[in-house]
Amino acid sequence: MGHRRVGPQTGGIMSDNPLFSERMNRRVFLGASALGAASVALSGCTTTDVAPPVVAPPPPSDSALGAAESMYAARVDEGFSLPAIPISKLDPKFVRQIVTDPTGEKPGTIVVDTSEHFLYLVRDGGKAIRYGVSLGKAGFGWTGSAVVQARKKWPVWTPPPEMIQRRPELAKYKDGMPPGPQSPLGARALYLFRDGKDTMYRLHGTPEWDSIGKNASSGCVRFMNQDIIDLYSRVNGVTQVHVRANFSVAGESSAVSNRTAEPIDAGVPKDAEILK
Repeated sequence: MGHRRVGPQTGGIMSDNPLFSERMNRRVFLGASALGAASVALSGCTTTDVAPPVVAPPPPSDSALGAAESMYAARVDEGFSLPAIPISKLDPKFVRQIVTDPTGEKPGTIVVDTSEHFLYLVRDGGKAIRYGVSLGKAGFGWTGSAVVQARKKWPVWTPPPEMIQRRPELAKYKDGMPPGPQSPLGARALYLFRDGKDTMYRLHGTPEWDSIGKNASSGCVRFMNQDIIDLYSRVNGVTQVHVRANFSVAGESSAVSNRTAEPIDAGVPKDAEILK
């Protein structure tokens, strides 16, 4: 995208970045969940072909969050320049908004609805903030629950060794790609853990706003950068995350699946904030 940073320039590799390269045992990750497994294929880190963006009227404003034009305006964040999101080309349902909570979870919980490409942050009073997200293509995903246990603003992206072996041109980033608007992790990353171990799944930003609402990647949940900045600001401690295909009893209790996953990075950065 070539956007200016007040500092070092960064190179863009997001659109062709395969993100997960080693197989994880989903039964180990999910089988012991005390909160119950939620059946769903969650994904979102690498890009595949996507349909042209929906051309729609500007979405309605939500007075509690501010006008959509303001929420998605260009800004400078931590010294990095983020472009505006062209909201006239974005399906209005994927604009950040406050809705009636459909999840039944307690306030503070994050719930991903993979059937609709929504992520909910549950609030008090039967409400939730709903974000549009991009998820993974068929065969890449996980089921069940995890927690956000670490977070990082403008994370350095370090491709894992197996990715570099497969794509030697990434060797120049073996010590980390400087953060910036073109980074595969975007403006923020929230790191998901299970039983104290990094699952290698992330909630993270992307410059590819037109992938929102689509199955376009290989394992993470990705947001427009303005939206992940907003969610990050609201997640200040260990936060429960549930991933579901739908909100019915059947959707919550169907069988856990084993999935193939490829890590997007080499692990949680050493300077990430560990949440308590």
